[in-house]
Amino acid sequence: MRHIISMLLENEAGALSRVAGLFSARGYNIESLTVAPTEDPTLSRLTLVTSGSDDIIEQITKQLNKLVDVVKLLDLTEGTHIEREMLLIKVTVEGPMREEVKRLVDIFRGRIVDVTEASYVIELTGTSDKLDAFIQAVGGAGILETVRSGVSGIARGERSLRV
Repeated sequence: MRHIISMLLENEAGALSRVAGLFSARGYNIESLTVAPTEDPTLSRLTLVTSGSDDIIEQITKQLNKLVDVVKLLDLTEGTHIEREMLLIKVTVEGPMREEVKRLVDIFRGRIVDVTEASYVIELTGTSDKLDAFIQAVGGAGILETVRSGVSGIARGERSLRV
């Protein structure tokens, strides 16, 4: 099962490396990883997506909590949450494909952020499933390049990741 784990960790050299090393040493896969400073300059928020059984996820969270750099951890998939990911995709558009791609961008509520005679660069945000569906839908246009930000997530309601 897919899990989104969000954590606050010390904003210092090597903290990200220790988290990634924990996954590597145990043979767990990180599907997506985003990290950036928070409103507190001494802390960073790291959000990662991984898959595994409940036992494996429990083992991962216990090991992460043992790391000195990890201040607090929350498995967002244990409750209601909001997740978003950003996609930049460059596609070839010639002839009638120009209008077809524009139509798809509108349907998926994206934006065309760069236009040339032969290509569009499109920006799209949403869940991973939405981005996957867009990539599949626009596949006939000739995808030149894709860039994805990785999942960012936040708990809904009263649940929050704060010190």
